[in-house]
Amino acid sequence: MRSFRRHPLLLPVLLCVLVMPVARPTEAMGVGDGEEIGSGISAQVEQLYEDAALATQQYEAGRQEADVQRAQAEQAQALLDGERQEIARLHEDLGRMARAQYRTGGGLPMAAQLILADSPDVLMRSQHVLTQAHLALAGSVARSHRAEARFAADEAKARAAWQALEQRNIELAAVKGTIERKLEEARGKLQGQAAASVAAGSCRGSVRLHQPTTKSTQPWVAPVETYVLSAGFGSGGARWANRHTGQDFAVPIGTPVRAVGAGRVVSVSCGGAFGIEIVIQHPGGYYTQYAHLAAVAVDQGDRVDTGQWIGQSGTTGNSTGPHLHFEVRVTPEMGSAVDPVPWLAARGVPLA
Repeated sequence: MRSFRRHPLLLPVLLCVLVMPVARPTEAMGVGDGEEIGSGISAQVEQLYEDAALATQQYEAGRQEADVQRAQAEQAQALLDGERQEIARLHEDLGRMARAQYRTGGGLPMAAQLILADSPDVLMRSQHVLTQAHLALAGSVARSHRAEARFAADEAKARAAWQALEQRNIELAAVKGTIERKLEEARGKLQGQAAASVAAGSCRGSVRLHQPTTKSTQPWVAPVETYVLSAGFGSGGARWANRHTGQDFAVPIGTPVRAVGAGRVVSVSCGGAFGIEIVIQHPGGYYTQYAHLAAVAVDQGDRVDTGQWIGQSGTTGNSTGPHLHFEVRVTPEMGSAVDPVPWLAARGVPLA
């Protein structure tokens, strides 16, 4: 019989997975008591974005881990079934050997075997074979019983480990859901403050967001990291007096907005069709505009680097939903826009 230990259950792997602590982003980062963090709701939204990203990453990793463990558990179960079939075959062989031993004289008294034997040598050889067969039978039976006991113990442990892994994933999903609910509430507050500022025609000032820990190594980047392209340059519609003058990026409220390149902030304003907006001047005579924001993180005259967070997206001004309106201009004023998609593509930033 093949040794069971050549094909161990993957129990140690499961147990190692389960002893890993379940990181709770909201606890580790100090979020969860309903209090605003740092300078206000903008900082809270920023923090919750980071927490949500971490929770999603942990949840997805746990889910993928569970899928792998499930496949490995099924493979181990198939191996167990094969081992049991082999033990069953062994028992059948043992029965045949015992019956054969009885038919060849194994059940006769020694005196009768001496009378019936052709010679003492033949009898001794026969007895030696029978003794070895008997020892083999006894050893095989003992091994099969031990293997069955190991199978039962390992199955019980694997079942408990699998249940613990499932519970861990349930907890991760609950943490993720809690953070996402808090984030949605914070987004609503952020947009409410932004709408009040636009209605009053007075910007509430810049908020200093925690900048990304790693700076961009490229001279140009997209204005948001993750997005879905919506209305494009030159498209028509009832929302615009003429044609659409920029490229829209559909993103949730509070998404960090980045400077596409190094430059200087020439204006920060709130009011009008663009709501809260920022215009940046770049070397080479081009300007970029970022509109419908919920908050700004820079002031007029500030120098910005490529990829620096300059604000948070929203839906202020003439906007039908959360998005970033992005323009490239040859002057700081509207009416001088060029198509931003090929402009960024020519600088190594293809939009998809």
